[in-house]
Amino acid sequence: MSVKILGTSSNEQQLYESLGHNFLQPNLLQEALSHSSAINQKNKANSADYERLEFLGDRVLGLVIADMLLKNFPSEAEGLLARRYTALVRKEALAKIANVVGLGNYIILSKGEEENGGRSNIGILCDVCESVIGALYIDGGFEVASAFIKKFWKPMLENELTPPKDAKTELQEWAQGLGLPLPDYKVISTEGSAHEPVFTVEVTIKGKEPVSAKGSSKRLAEQATAQKMLKQIL
Repeated sequence: MSVKILGTSSNEQQLYESLGHNFLQPNLLQEALSHSSAINQKNKANSADYERLEFLGDRVLGLVIADMLLKNFPSEAEGLLARRYTALVRKEALAKIANVVGLGNYIILSKGEEENGGRSNIGILCDVCESVIGALYIDGGFEVASAFIKKFWKPMLENELTPPKDAKTELQEWAQGLGLPLPDYKVISTEGSAHEPVFTVEVTIKGKEPVSAKGSSKRLAEQATAQKMLKQIL
């Protein structure tokens, strides 16, 4: 059963405390937590899911993270800042923050979506995290949204003393250093349900045997495949 935050004062206040803001427009938060599966299809004019707020929240998050990076690493080159930025705004990072805040407990889902594991779905958690940022921005202004982002992203930012280098980047640099063509990634199979897919990706490098690995997204499968190849060649 979907969790309704409005009309349940204890749940509502607990979420406000987690977000660090008491909403003057509770309907905004309701919208930010509403998955499309829960929208009344017969009365769409009076209902809205989180997609529009997600669009806004993504932009607000990007601006705040970019500002944080420039201030925390004043002498770092743009390319290194870009690596940090990508790591901080990727889907897995957003889902991690959503879990820390406890947003999964409040997402409004259809019965079917909930039974399919919607509350723990990385994609949904990521989207809701962005939509909540959008709602904070509209209801409280930039400072409120910025305070939320700084509070929960600061530990991740400070934990990375050196710019993160993912396996795909490392493998690409290795190939370029030897004058080889760039690694070629191909999805060779997709299994599982739409909510919990499993991708198998193969990477090929000239002169090396292809290797493959699995992941819950194409990006993760590519990273796992690159990591596997690196273990073989280094």
